[in-house]
Amino acid sequence: MKNHYVKIKSIRHITRDVLQIDVEKPEQLQFIPGQATEISIDKEGWQDEKRPFTFTSLPHEDYLQFTIKTYPSHKGVTNELLQLKKNDQLILHGVFGTIAYKNEGLFIAGGAGVTPFVSIFRYLQFKNKIGNNTLIFANKTKDDIILKSEFEKILGKNFINILSDEDVKGYSRGLITEKFLKANIKDCGKNVYLCGPPPMMDAIEKFLLNLHVDEKLIIKEVF
Repeated sequence: MKNHYVKIKSIRHITRDVLQIDVEKPEQLQFIPGQATEISIDKEGWQDEKRPFTFTSLPHEDYLQFTIKTYPSHKGVTNELLQLKKNDQLILHGVFGTIAYKNEGLFIAGGAGVTPFVSIFRYLQFKNKIGNNTLIFANKTKDDIILKSEFEKILGKNFINILSDEDVKGYSRGLITEKFLKANIKDCGKNVYLCGPPPMMDAIEKFLLNLHVDEKLIIKEVF
């Protein structure tokens, strides 16, 4: 795939460290919900610094959206994104991704690992096919929950949050454990979609296998 140079249409914070960036959509660019592209910044010294980010818009929309967690202390690409404004340019590279919606099931995300699921849930809502899909979302604090109101609206009681660093009424506290999964898995014969930091994913995959979830049903993307 050739590189696409796209202008930023809008850029804004949706949490203290998460940006939502809308850009122009090249006519020939196609993706399916859950896929990503590599992005670099069209600025001297940054054109070759590519990072993977997931599309959070829908394939039929006339713009592309990315929901990106920033790490200012790393002094890398995401810190540079914080300096950008409308009409600045990004470079889009190839489209890729292993998470694609197959059937109804359980989605498990840690932090910015939720981004591949955003477009999937938006697409299912658009098609009126949310069904009984469930999202377990692990974060440090309530304020870290990306698109909290939107997920509540789409999923209702099937939006389950767990916070590692904060006690909040109505939210589970701690890390995702085997016991927590057992209490929240309604059907071990359904697909499990998993995305988050590698240590979290490794631990959860072991828990799922212990709970007799077929390895073939686990669809994962390393964040």
